[in-house]
Amino acid sequence: MENVFITITGVKNYFGMKPFKIGKIFRIVKEYDNDYDEEAIRAELPAIDTIGYVANSTSTVYAGTVSAGRLYDKIDDYAYAQTMFITHSSVIALVLSPDEVEGDKDTPPVKEKESGNSKPKTKAKIGF
Repeated sequence: MENVFITITGVKNYFGMKPFKIGKIFRIVKEYDNDYDEEAIRAELPAIDTIGYVANSTSTVYAGTVSAGRLYDKIDDYAYAQTMFITHSSVIALVLSPDEVEGDKDTPPVKEKESGNSKPKTKAKIGF
């Protein structure tokens, strides 16, 4: 996915800005059973669960970011997002595909020599 930015809102209803740090990666998940928004996309961290939602209203979507409605059909059940900017009440994040974060699960890790020791080379899973 190429340079799609989203606004994460509703953070004050969960843990505030504490879970967010510049560069931190978190998962965004379609919430099929949401009674209030049929295009709801939840932001979550594994140990914490919900930390906010992808904004889906003209009053909460920041300029230059896409709404949950516009993103909904571009992702599968989930994707990832990387925190890029933090405001007083919201977060702007870059959407990442699962492949960009998880790598190719069918390909074994490549071994790389470092000071005589072999260590598997894997992608970092920030926040996961």
